Amino acid sequence: MSRYARQVILPEVRAVGQDRLSSARVLVVGAGGLAAPVLPLLAGAGVGHLTIMDRDEVALSNLHRQTLFTEVDCSRPKADVAAERCRALNSEIAIIAEKQALTSVNVANFVADSDVILDCADSYAASYTLSDICFDLGKPLISASVLGLSSYVGGFCGGAPSLRAVFPEAPDSGASCATAGVLGPVVAIIGAMQAQMALAVILGLNPSPLGQMVQFDARTLRSTGFRFDGTPEPASHFPFLSAGQLTGNDLIVELRSEEEAPVPIHPKARRIDLQILKTEPNKSQRLALCCATGLRSWRAAEQIQPDWPGEIVLVAASTS
Repeated sequence: MSRYARQVILPEVRAVGQDRLSSARVLVVGAGGLAAPVLPLLAGAGVGHLTIMDRDEVALSNLHRQTLFTEVDCSRPKADVAAERCRALNSEIAIIAEKQALTSVNVANFVADSDVILDCADSYAASYTLSDICFDLGKPLISASVLGLSSYVGGFCGGAPSLRAVFPEAPDSGASCATAGVLGPVVAIIGAMQAQMALAVILGLNPSPLGQMVQFDARTLRSTGFRFDGTPEPASHFPFLSAGQLTGNDLIVELRSEEEAPVPIHPKARRIDLQILKTEPNKSQRLALCCATGLRSWRAAEQIQPDWPGEIVLVAASTS
């Protein structure tokens, strides 16, 4: 019996759908909790080419939700281990492990070479960087986020509105899984939904998951959803850049204190109070605001934009 017999009998799949899956190229950014269900489900379904991108190593605190890994994997690169698990599940598909962070420098090449992109990165900078390039290139993006007992997953770009259209302003909370906590089943539920959305895009199912948002509250075990087709794109936004893209002509401001970052993100970075920065005489310079995740920089940019006629860009140390 064929490996894919149980899904090929579905009228939504059939042989033609399986051929689509076999020829699809999918980029998965992040090999952590969301990717734990995403990767084996895509590999098991026969997605022909998977690229797994993650620069981190497995840690003991990951294991309660990142169930691709075991204790013996600690200190090994996540991308390598995830690729091994997927190859063990399906030797018929091609799997590439990329042990590097997604940045504004490398994102275009990876996205251009993919049919569907899954954002499993748990990073504001990575999510919006992916959304910007996916929107420009017309590539579908399945993005998800989990924090505490709350989560969402949505289909963006590829003809649908971008992530920025739905979330145009900086998030209110700067919490992360490391600071706010997270339960493994919540991550698994949303990751599985990401995989389902990705398969639906490849198979061309109707209605399309692009333009669809699903929110899940694990406390009440209730989910809600809505379509956001036609949501307008913001008139302007603050792009994320990598530190290596900054030049000596930029005004580079390190928002982290010396205690947080003894070595600033760029050799020419200055530590300037925002109120003093508003009085900077040369406001035609490109202003680069730098912090750890990009969220503090985004909030600072929103504050200073009315007083800064020049371009403002954001730099996150976590993706530089």
